Amino acid sequence: MRILVTGFEPFSTHSVNPSQKIVEALSTEKFLGVDLRTLVLPVDHVRAPGIITETIRKDQPDAILAFGLASSRFKIGLEQVAINLMDFRIPDNSGKQISDQPIIEDGPAAYFTTLAVRSLLTLLQEKGIPAEISLTAGSYLCNLVFYTMMHEISSQTKPTQAGFIHLPALPEEAAKSDKTLPSLSLELDLNAARIMINHLAQNFRRN
Repeated sequence: MRILVTGFEPFSTHSVNPSQKIVEALSTEKFLGVDLRTLVLPVDHVRAPGIITETIRKDQPDAILAFGLASSRFKIGLEQVAINLMDFRIPDNSGKQISDQPIIEDGPAAYFTTLAVRSLLTLLQEKGIPAEISLTAGSYLCNLVFYTMMHEISSQTKPTQAGFIHLPALPEEAAKSDKTLPSLSLELDLNAARIMINHLAQNFRRN
């Protein structure tokens, strides 16, 4: 099974992005029956969607787990829906701040994840990992990449399980923050990613 795992570089005031850290860590790991591809995306409204679209077309993954940072979250968020909207609260790393624009002109209002998020939630909670299902991926780069990849998948005949997962900040960032910031350790993030990868692979082998 070919699985693509993506994350983002740091952005804004965040000196570290847990999604980049788990992608870099996973790139050296092996999983039974998995051809794992990893990718760190730029926080750039033009480059990021272009790169994810090109990668999907080139690699033809069977599943995509896209990760990103949501520093206000207390738990890992399994996102249900991506919306066709760019409405940036802060500029991206290219300095561009976009308001009230569609991601794709005349595209669907929204796409739903094709991951079995309820099953994944149960697995994570059984392992003591704080997780929840979220109904909003925001309107910044995480949602932009989520929507873009689901739009690309929708145009292909190959069925692909794909979705977006938000991660809380890492403890080292919370420790330096001048406000109370929820956090989760990198090891818990990594364990969550491993659980999801193995679950996808096991189901793939059964089918």
